[in-house]
Amino acid sequence: QLQLVESGGGLVQPGGSLNLSCAASGFTLDYSAIGWIRQAPGKEREGVSCISSSGTTHYSDSVKGRFTISRDNAKNTVYLQMNSLKPEDTAVYYCAARVIWYCGDKYDYWGQGTQVTVSS
Repeated sequence: QLQLVESGGGLVQPGGSLNLSCAASGFTLDYSAIGWIRQAPGKEREGVSCISSSGTTHYSDSVKGRFTISRDNAKNTVYLQMNSLKPEDTAVYYCAARVIWYCGDKYDYWGQGTQVTVSS
């Protein structure tokens, strides 16, 4: 069964860091673009970052310079290192996979999400 499982969310103070993981099972991520998408209460989903199968990365303006996406194909896992966190980063973070190698707006498979809360 194809599955994406996020982990690493939690409560952190402003300025702190978290490292989210997205582990895939039932398929290999090697040939897929993987994205991180977040949704805050009362707001629309926002694409945060994406990494292609070749390692090309993309970031939204709101996280550029603070977040870093990476992938470890040997572990079938994608990561999102989040530094200098702000209260406005508070959201449920989802990882999602495309069945194609390059990044885009639409995703084919989604994880269940992990909550990130930035608060003092």
